[in-house]
Amino acid sequence: MEFEYDVIIIGSGPGGYVAAIRAAQLGHKTAIIEKDKLGGICLNWGCIPTKALLKSSEIYTTMKKSDYYGITAKDISFDFSKVIQRSRGVAKSLSDGIAFLLKKNNITHITGTAELVNGNTIKVQNDKKETKLNSKHIIISTGARPRELPSISFDDDIWSYKQAMNPSNLPKSLAVIGSGAIGIEFANFYNALGVEVNVIELAERILPNEDNEISDYAIKDFEKQGIIFHLNTSVEKVTKIKGGCSISLQSNGNSKISMIKAEKVIMAVGITGNIENIGLENLGIEIENGHIKTNEYMQTNIDNVYAIGDVAGAPWLAHKASHEGVVSVEHLSNLDPRTIDKNNIPGCVYSSPQIASIGLSEIKAKESYESVRIGKFPLLANGKAKAISSESGFVKVIYDNKTGELIGAHMIGDSVTELIHGYAIAKNMEGTEEDIVSTIFPHPTISESLHEAVLNAYDMGIHY
Repeated sequence: MEFEYDVIIIGSGPGGYVAAIRAAQLGHKTAIIEKDKLGGICLNWGCIPTKALLKSSEIYTTMKKSDYYGITAKDISFDFSKVIQRSRGVAKSLSDGIAFLLKKNNITHITGTAELVNGNTIKVQNDKKETKLNSKHIIISTGARPRELPSISFDDDIWSYKQAMNPSNLPKSLAVIGSGAIGIEFANFYNALGVEVNVIELAERILPNEDNEISDYAIKDFEKQGIIFHLNTSVEKVTKIKGGCSISLQSNGNSKISMIKAEKVIMAVGITGNIENIGLENLGIEIENGHIKTNEYMQTNIDNVYAIGDVAGAPWLAHKASHEGVVSVEHLSNLDPRTIDKNNIPGCVYSSPQIASIGLSEIKAKESYESVRIGKFPLLANGKAKAISSESGFVKVIYDNKTGELIGAHMIGDSVTELIHGYAIAKNMEGTEEDIVSTIFPHPTISESLHEAVLNAYDMGIHY
């Protein structure tokens, strides 16, 4: 059979458009189907615009304490509409950039919704017009959407991340349900702009996927900033009242119901894969826990159909999706791509302070390894951090005591999301402590803390 395309990708997020470009590089006639704006959720409503918002709140916070730096700045204020406009402008600019990349690589961009008819045919619906395309290979990259709680749905007062990113007015008070990366970033942003923020978390600590010491340090820092936390607490009900919402809370192990009020509520309780209405059932593609099941090459149970990114399961990270796109395309091209080790995928939270991690937490490392070495280095002992008055935070590393393998790394503080790649490279290259100990780090930089933490793990610490 002759196919119109070699590869068709459904969805243009960071997994989809990267897969399309890699496919074109390898000589495949490639098309990408997108029902909305190029770039998907990450670029338009997630990763990129949220960082633009956080940068605005960071600058506002810094300017309010400019006297500390010997700078006089009077009558500091902000224009909330301009803060939002800048964020939306950044997203649009990058979405336009993806259109340029697709054109540059001769990739056909098709607008519409896609449904799998069979293993080689896709039905595309656009403006009441239906067309059918056929392809040798298909890659599903439809992403995910915010999860709702059973009794709480999104509306004008109960926001998803989309609504939280583009409100018409700044609320006076806010309740955030969930303290993962999304919840913490929004809590941090709105709190910095003077909004009263309550965060409700079902687990016993915030950022439950992070190392315990990171979570403990983070909550103290955020509480100093004025964020109020309700840990080990579930949301029983959200009731509409005049001027906002009344939230019924129940602490685990306590039958008493408490109440808090907030003008708006942000639900940040996770995501669920976009697996509906794309024809998976027509092919019998296997689903597991609300996501498409794949092998290590991102191949579904249908040999020529692949699934990448959030729709294919955790961790729900843009950089993981992009890498999966490359792996899937190289595999269908009969190359031998290196598969992904999820322990080597770094995770980041872009709040102030920032948080970054890779590999196992201390608790999980001790459960998995017979003997571990742990090293720490506080940023207050780092010359560059002191020079720029960003002494809050620390770097922590975990090594296998027998082999010198880097098992995990965790850090909190200024710019740590820009530093975690150092440990990611070390883990990916299977480097030992000797490789980092013998590396010369530039001075003065916060990156020296990565070196010092490893030195500390092996009783060679210089500055701490």
